[in-house]
Amino acid sequence: MLYCGLVYIGLTGGIGSGKSTAAKIFMDLGAVVIDADEQARAALGSNSPLLPQIELAFGPGLVVSGELDRQALAAKVFSDDELRVKLESLVHPEVARRVSAIRSSLSDDAVVIYDVPLLVEKRLESQFDAVIVVHSPLELRLERLESRGVSRDDATARMGHQASDVERAALATYEINNDGDLEDLRLQCETVWNAITA
Repeated sequence: MLYCGLVYIGLTGGIGSGKSTAAKIFMDLGAVVIDADEQARAALGSNSPLLPQIELAFGPGLVVSGELDRQALAAKVFSDDELRVKLESLVHPEVARRVSAIRSSLSDDAVVIYDVPLLVEKRLESQFDAVIVVHSPLELRLERLESRGVSRDDATARMGHQASDVERAALATYEINNDGDLEDLRLQCETVWNAITA
């Protein structure tokens, strides 16, 4: 095997690149997949100890019957970098705690794929044994997002907050070009998986 002990791989890519689909393929191949967004949602789930801190930081009315009004919170922080950083300062330590607990429960020979959208933006590459980057052409990404009900303007705005393909490629150990069909993506994932686990 190229790596020794528990292998910790970062998986990233821009919105609409197909990163989540690649993660599912890696799971089918035997990886333990941890989804950063899923952990962040869980960190702010029903009756989370973070919810009082969220209300204190962002104002009353965001928590109703122990549930966070996620849309109202998103509306507050999406276009305000200072508020977004404040939210991240609350959520990220809890996400890190949850991920650490998952990792400590795994066997020494596990291969963990951590699906993390902002790996490059947050300069997290040093935390991983390797980094997989999923690329897709811009127009294809926009089409995928539109098919999910995300407007082109909204998609473009979100992309504007993310790293460029060049920045991602600079940190990639392995690159996957998701510009074909699902079978092509699967073959590329298998090639990367074989390289990691050989």
